[in-house]
Amino acid sequence: MAKCIGSNTLQIVPYECPPIKNITCSNGRSPVLVYDEYQCCQHYQCDCECKGWGDHHYSTFDGLSYKYHGNCSYYLMKEIATRDDLEIYIDNMHCDPLEDPSCPQSLNVNYGAEHIKLSYFILNGQPDLKAFTNDVSQKLPYWKQGVKVMSTGTNLVLEILRLNVVVKFGRTGFSINLPYKYFGGNTQGHCGTCTNSQADDCWLPGGTVSEGCTKIADGWLLEKDKGCKPGGEPPSKPPCSASSVCELLKSSVFAECHSRISPDNYYKGCVSDSCLVHNGANAVECSSLASYAAACSDVGVCIHWRNHTDLCASDCPSGKIYKPCGPAYQPTCEDSDPGMDFTTEGCFCPAGMKLFSRESKICVKNCGCLDPNGMPREFNETFEYQCQNCVCDESTKTVICKPKKCPHRTLPRCMGPDYVLVNKTDPSNPCCVVHVCQCQIHTCPDINMNCDVGFKPNISVPEGKCCPELRCVPKRVCVLNDVEYWPGSSAPGQKCENCFCSSNSSSGGLMEIKCEKQQCEETCRKGFKYVKTNSDDCCGTCVQTHCVFSVNGTETLLKEGETWSPPENKCESKTCVKNGETFTVTNKHIICPAFQESNCENDTIQTAANGCCKICVEKEKACRLVNQITPINHNGCQSELNMPSCEGSCDTFTKYSEAAAAMEHSCSCCKERRTSNRTVTLACEAGADVQFTYVHVEECGCGHTECTTPAALHVRRKRRFTLQ
Repeated sequence: MAKCIGSNTLQIVPYECPPIKNITCSNGRSPVLVYDEYQCCQHYQCDCECKGWGDHHYSTFDGLSYKYHGNCSYYLMKEIATRDDLEIYIDNMHCDPLEDPSCPQSLNVNYGAEHIKLSYFILNGQPDLKAFTNDVSQKLPYWKQGVKVMSTGTNLVLEILRLNVVVKFGRTGFSINLPYKYFGGNTQGHCGTCTNSQADDCWLPGGTVSEGCTKIADGWLLEKDKGCKPGGEPPSKPPCSASSVCELLKSSVFAECHSRISPDNYYKGCVSDSCLVHNGANAVECSSLASYAAACSDVGVCIHWRNHTDLCASDCPSGKIYKPCGPAYQPTCEDSDPGMDFTTEGCFCPAGMKLFSRESKICVKNCGCLDPNGMPREFNETFEYQCQNCVCDESTKTVICKPKKCPHRTLPRCMGPDYVLVNKTDPSNPCCVVHVCQCQIHTCPDINMNCDVGFKPNISVPEGKCCPELRCVPKRVCVLNDVEYWPGSSAPGQKCENCFCSSNSSSGGLMEIKCEKQQCEETCRKGFKYVKTNSDDCCGTCVQTHCVFSVNGTETLLKEGETWSPPENKCESKTCVKNGETFTVTNKHIICPAFQESNCENDTIQTAANGCCKICVEKEKACRLVNQITPINHNGCQSELNMPSCEGSCDTFTKYSEAAAAMEHSCSCCKERRTSNRTVTLACEAGADVQFTYVHVEECGCGHTECTTPAALHVRRKRRFTLQ
C-alpha cells in the first residue's frame, strides 16, 4: 500500500492478505478463487446458476428448487441496482403441457441496446433452434458488440464476454450462469437472489420475502402481460411408478458426479415428470437427466449417459457425431480459437475434421472452398460447374470459374423450303451448341381435312420435306349411295336379293358389297299353310289355320271354336280360340265338389249334366217329416202348435235317351202321404176359448209329378213360392 507521509514523500507499506477461507456454495457448485478489487488478494466466491427443466421445474441462483405453472412471460433475472444493464425473461405463452411439457418457448436477453431472443420450436416434425436480434433472424454463429450466440444442435449458447455471462437454452430447458463478482447481491426475479443463501431467494418486487417462490412468481410478470391469468403450483398427480430412466440419476452411470453435485432435486423432478405423457424424443424425463449432466459438465465431470437409454438416445444429422461434453465453440477453417473453454453436449464434427465455417454445418478434413452448390472443395481442386471450369484458389480461398471453350463448327446450308438455321444443345457435349436446319412448321399452309365418304384423312411429312401433306386413305367399309356399311352388316340391294358388306376389298380400296337371290321357304309346320298374299312380294308367309297342341306326344289340330276333352276325363277340355290372326288353345278344368256315396239315398247316384261330376240325393236331404212349432192366431185367439211338414229332395233328372232319340225327363216332389184333422183350443183376450181345426201331416214321401219346360217350370216355382 502507498501512503503519503508529507513533503511529497510516499511510504510503501506491504499489504497483508487475510487468510483464504473455504466456503460452501448453496447451489452445489464448487467455489471459485477470485482477486479482490485491488487485484492483490484472493478469496472464494460462489458463482450463480439458475436452471429450468422438465415439467416447470426451477432452481434459483442459490439452488432452491420449486415448481411453477404459468403460461405468461416472466422475469427470470433483473438487476436491483442497474450496473451492467442486463435482464433476462422467459416466454411460456401458448404452452400445452400434454404436448410439450418443457413449456418455455423462448428465452430473451436484454443487454444494453441489444434484444436477443433464443427460440425453440417444432418445424415439419423436427426440433429447430433460432436466434433473433431485435426481432431479426440471425445466421449462427452470431458475434456482435461483445455478444456471441451459437448452436450446438441441442442448445443455443449465448455468451457476454465482458461479464463472463453464459446462457443456454434448448429443448431440455435453460440455464443462466452469472459470476458473483459482477452480480452478487444484485439480482431479483424467478431465479431469486445471487447471495449464496436460499433464505432470501423468494423476493416480491419491492423487497418483501415470501416463504415459497411459487407464491411470488406471478409478481414477476412482464408489464405487457399484467392481465395474464395467474399461474401457481402444478396440480398434484396421483402417485405412479417412477420411470426406469429416472433411476439412472442415482445409478453408477452418474456416480462420478454424485460427490460434486447432489442428484436429489433432479431425481425428484424426474419422478414427478414420469407420470406425464411421453412425446417422442421430447420425453420429459430426459430433461432432468440432461440438466444434471450439464451441471456435472460445468464442474468438469463428463457423463456419457444417453447410450444407457433408448428413450433419450442422441439423434445427430449425417456427418456429425454426438458428444456429451464437446467444445461450445467448435474449431473452423476460419478460426481455430475455441473461445471460452466451457463445454456443452451436442452434435460435433468427427475426430480429425472441423467445421468449414461458422455459418456452415459442413465438416471437412482439409480446408478449402465451398463451391456454388455448398460442397467443400480442397485448395487447387478443379471441377466443372454449369459449363464452367472451376478451381478452388488457395491464394484467395474462393472458387474461380471460367466458361468452357467449345470447338468451332462450320455452319450448314439449309436447302429445303421452310427450313431455318437454329441453335441446339450438342448431344455429345451439353455445354456447347450446334447449328442445325430446323423446319418452321408454323409457316406451312393450312390443310383441307375433307375426304370422300368411306375415306379418312392421313397427315404425314414426306421424307425430305418440311410441311405435312394430306392423303385420304380408305376405311374398311363398303359405300353405297354415300352411306358407309361396316363388314358383316346388311346393305340394300335389288328386289328379292339379300346383300351384305363383305371383308373383300374392291378395286378402289373399299370393301365390296355382295348380293344373293332370296330363297323362299314354302314348307310350313303343322297347323299352318303357305300363303302368298301379294304378287309383288318375293316370298309368301306361313299363316296359321288351326290350333296345335300335343296329346301323348302326337300333335292334334282343332278348328276355331272346336272343343276337345280326353275320353277318360270329361272334367278337362281344350278350346281353340282365334284372336286376330293368332290361334290359342284355352284350357278348362272343372273342379267337382266333394262326393261320398255313403251319404246318398239308394239308386239316386247319377252324372251331372256337365258329364264330369257325380250327384245324388243325400240321406239327410231326402224327403222326410219335419216337426215345427208354429204360432196360430185366429180372430184374436192364439196358441203354439207342433205342426209337422214335409221337407227334402226327391229323384229328379234329365238325360238323353238313345231309344227316344230325345231328352228324357223324370220328376218327383216331396209331399204328404197320410194326414188327419185335429182340433185344438185357442186362448182369447177376453178370457174365452175357441176351438180350431187343422190338417196334421203324419207321413211324407216322394210322389211323381209332370216335368214341364224350363219356362213353365219357372212360372210354377214362382207360383208355389207365392202360395207359401
